[in-house]
Amino acid sequence: MISKFTRQALELDAATEADRIISSTREQVLVTLRRRGVVVGLSGGIDSSVVASLCVRAFGKEKVLGILMPERDSSGDSLRLGRVIAAQLGIATLVEDIAPALDAIGAYRRQSEAIRSVVPDYDEGWKCKLVLTSILESQGLNITRLTVQDPNGRTKTVRLPPAAYLQIVAATNYKQRIRKMTEYYHADRLGYAVAGTPNRLEYDQGFFVKQGDGIADVMPIVHLYKTQVYQLAEYLGVDEEIRRRPPTTDTFSLAQSQEEFYFALPYQLTDLCLFGMNHGIGADEVAAAAGLTGSQVEKVFKDIEAKRRGARYLHSRPLPSVPMDVD
Repeated sequence: MISKFTRQALELDAATEADRIISSTREQVLVTLRRRGVVVGLSGGIDSSVVASLCVRAFGKEKVLGILMPERDSSGDSLRLGRVIAAQLGIATLVEDIAPALDAIGAYRRQSEAIRSVVPDYDEGWKCKLVLTSILESQGLNITRLTVQDPNGRTKTVRLPPAAYLQIVAATNYKQRIRKMTEYYHADRLGYAVAGTPNRLEYDQGFFVKQGDGIADVMPIVHLYKTQVYQLAEYLGVDEEIRRRPPTTDTFSLAQSQEEFYFALPYQLTDLCLFGMNHGIGADEVAAAAGLTGSQVEKVFKDIEAKRRGARYLHSRPLPSVPMDVD
């Protein structure tokens, strides 16, 4: 138990933690996995930038390869900022445009078909995203909705029936899976390991795609809350523009924050609530630290638990029909 819970509970000794991660990752890759270096998918976001920075310190810039994987719906900032961190670190990069693969496999077509089942006019030139209202404002179940924008800039938001929602998500998940396939191609040809970029908030709450961004050989920051990743980024000297950039999904054609797509609350507040739950802190005490009411924190606690239940499938390994003595 923590005697007095404040926002400072998430403060990190960044220098000590960076050294610990660097040492551990080096041991895991070179000794345990017997790989020569690492591949990192660079999104221009805080997590991949921190992982790349740690890996350069662990292996040297010559043994870190950054892969930039834009597609039709990607923000131009993602590619630009991915190049910024690569240049800052001095690592080699490759640009792999995954749009042709996504088009060939039908990802865009399947997504559009699902959208047209609820918005018949949806066509070329339109944009879309999935959104949630703030968990503090929602009443009852917080249902994902679809926002579309026509070529003239007019937007509308509609509720999604389950079948349409599931098809949109399934089609969109192709993106993370093809990116991960691409990372493993380059890792295989170089004898490298793949470094994953999820942080603790994302991994705990299931904000990743199974066999996509949820898989890797090493995950250097998966134990760190998002708030702590930002602290580590400052210590490591990650470019200030990347540190100022709000966390995004960079998945749909309309700009979209992680908050409105999945967490329904700013990461700073979700981190505090998750940390509080993990350390047995009561809702009222967490509320005082977060600037919320006790009832609001109780709603967040329930949402965290619900997301954890959904994440069990994402975390699960293949299930054999009979027990096997394999780790």
